[in-house]
Amino acid sequence: MPSDAQQPLAVSLHYEGEGAPRVTAKGRGHLAEQILAVAREHNVPIQEDPYLVELLAQVELDDEIPEVLYEAVVQVLIFAYQISGKPMPRPDRNDDN
Repeated sequence: MPSDAQQPLAVSLHYEGEGAPRVTAKGRGHLAEQILAVAREHNVPIQEDPYLVELLAQVELDDEIPEVLYEAVVQVLIFAYQISGKPMPRPDRNDDN
């Protein structure tokens, strides 16, 4: 049986334009393969970054990603929105200054 490090790992993020992206699914081995299959089935862009996915896998389900990962995840979101052709959500900014 392969060690954890040899099994595929997948993490799914969801972002609605407010707050930080949330971890919506994560798993290793067969569960990772299922997450990827569902993503492909729904034409969700997939980016492979073993280092980032290991860090994201440490975040609890439904929790927002930590601030230290914002920059890396922004790059993933930009990639995903460019591939999908969808406009990137913009947070509402009510600057009263």
